[in-house]
Amino acid sequence: MIKIGILGAAGYTGGELIRLLLNHPEAQIVFANSESNAGNLVADVHEGLYGDTDLRFTSDMPFDQVDVVFFCFGHGKSEQFLREHTIPANVKIIDLAQDFRLAAPDNDYVYGLPEINRERIAAAQHVANPGCFATCIQLGLLPAAKLGIVKGDIAVNAITGSTGAGQKPGATTHFSWRNNNMSIYKAFCHQHVPEICQSLKQVQGELDAEIDFIPYRGDFARGIFATEVVKTDMPIEQIVEAYKDFYKDAAFTHYVDNAIDMKQVVNTNKALIHCDKFGNKLLITSTIDNLLKGAVGQAVQNMNIMFGVDETMGLRLKGSAF
Repeated sequence: MIKIGILGAAGYTGGELIRLLLNHPEAQIVFANSESNAGNLVADVHEGLYGDTDLRFTSDMPFDQVDVVFFCFGHGKSEQFLREHTIPANVKIIDLAQDFRLAAPDNDYVYGLPEINRERIAAAQHVANPGCFATCIQLGLLPAAKLGIVKGDIAVNAITGSTGAGQKPGATTHFSWRNNNMSIYKAFCHQHVPEICQSLKQVQGELDAEIDFIPYRGDFARGIFATEVVKTDMPIEQIVEAYKDFYKDAAFTHYVDNAIDMKQVVNTNKALIHCDKFGNKLLITSTIDNLLKGAVGQAVQNMNIMFGVDETMGLRLKGSAF
């Protein structure tokens, strides 16, 4: 049994993580930490868990009782937390923030994208879980990088649901503003671009390309749908064959021959990819659930790999059939 602690457990990712772990046959939640909700029932905050658990939030952090800790903090808080607290060296860490995603000499966190780093994740003590946009966009582009065709300016557009902004209300997350509305934000300067480039360079060996990424806010709660445009004269048949081969052993990422849509992945840990060719323009579409494959689903997938259990354990989630 894998004994687990969760920090920052009251937010969207914390709630989704608890939901997954309650149904994981090899997982035991030892503590769910939230300073502001200490003593409150988890189900009073994450109301979808009524009837599933009597777990209460706690301000305690008994790290000596767990095998792994999930950091569900906002960006920048994980690094700060580790400066102020000591976690035993034998306790594994999976960080869902962006603090340790970029390689650096003093950073021992493995970038937790199983499709390219499974063996490194299996041996890791610390894993930096990828960002949601980064996961969706990378999975669309990585097979193209393996082919060596990610060059020049790559046009990327992606739309995300309101849960991607976190649980704390803001001017652009209120229902009255978000409903029947779309907008762009952080055009060409989104924080996930460096980790996308890092992975593309890892797979392609070099990267002489700009990722021109325009993110959109959507008027739905969860999911990401992305398009990536790569210029190449390579025949579509060769590209499709390469995509299928790249993901042939992936547990949750699938190339689909037909056009894909976001509803096919919402509430699942799947990523779906599809390619079309228009002249010399390769149009790649990719889609994930931002809270699952884009966050805690992938984090549990990484936990499974780190502890040597079936990679899919606790993650065979069913989406909508229509």
